[in-house]
Amino acid sequence: MKDSVKEYYGKTLQHSNDLQTNACCTDAGLSPEMRRLLGNIHEEVLSRYYGCGLVSPQLLEGARILDLGSGSGRDCYALAQMVGESGFVMGVDMTDEQLEVANRHLEWHRERFGYTSSNVEFRKGYIERLDELALEDESFDIIVSNCVINLSPDKAAVLEQAQRLLKPGGELYFSDVYADRRVPNHLISDPVLYGECLSGALYWNDFLNLAKAAGFTDPRLVEDRPITIDNPEIERKIGHIDFFSATYRLFKLDGLEQACEDYGQAVVYQGGIPGSEEVFILDGHHRIEKGRMFLVCGNTYRMLHETRFKDYFAFYGNWDTHYGIFDDCGDSIPFLSRKGGKAVERDGSCC
Repeated sequence: MKDSVKEYYGKTLQHSNDLQTNACCTDAGLSPEMRRLLGNIHEEVLSRYYGCGLVSPQLLEGARILDLGSGSGRDCYALAQMVGESGFVMGVDMTDEQLEVANRHLEWHRERFGYTSSNVEFRKGYIERLDELALEDESFDIIVSNCVINLSPDKAAVLEQAQRLLKPGGELYFSDVYADRRVPNHLISDPVLYGECLSGALYWNDFLNLAKAAGFTDPRLVEDRPITIDNPEIERKIGHIDFFSATYRLFKLDGLEQACEDYGQAVVYQGGIPGSEEVFILDGHHRIEKGRMFLVCGNTYRMLHETRFKDYFAFYGNWDTHYGIFDDCGDSIPFLSRKGGKAVERDGSCC
């Protein structure tokens, strides 16, 4: 299957227009700032983009970032501007043709960004075998990936390697494709369906279990959208399965609890995070307005208090009293678009 994916992304696909479904999204809905950053990226790099979402978490200045399945380098070059010249971005990909495009424009982007030296590096490798690249444990602040983990034959190993490479308090922030049920084996072996990021997609609940087994105890869904096939032949093969493009953030924090437990804690966002001046969005259920007291569970408290976000919040409460679980926490399919649309905006409640 790896050879099939290399063939598909190295030779079959020559432009994003060659994709046969909408699993990989367009740039519609991008913020003005993101459009500005993409405007500084070489046209050839942009034309070979096959991602399914945006991988741009908040507060990246000076961060060390690893991009799993970096392709032609679009996200790496966007992130290189966000981390600044003091930060660093490494991209890992297994496809020679994509790496050739990414490396061809290293100097072009350095000059475009006005940096003294490039803050981007690309390496050839497999995202489930990062141990072969001699990367040090706990050496990255953030790991990102854009519609690539579904292509890996060993997704558990990808998550385990990410856990190893992240610093404590770091996060894996990534977009990928998920299914509402397990994809049958005869569809997984179809090279077009696999290359289009469909038949390699994890059943959402299998993903959550793999993430927890790898040490990411409380995966947080940031946003999602349904995927429409828009291809009669592919629809005929796989149309009985619903697919979603979803962005998750997984924090590396030891000792997180399995559920949203209430300790009577609260936070107040004090502002100051670029791009989130008035509202900080942790995930689809946590839209925290500046200056407003916001009740949080113990896990959310720690995701803000033990990470790069700490200096931007005031924290209230301790761990002395446990009040049970927040009401509205469940185990049903998490994708908000399946439930009728937008993320629920909650004032003063955790889940």
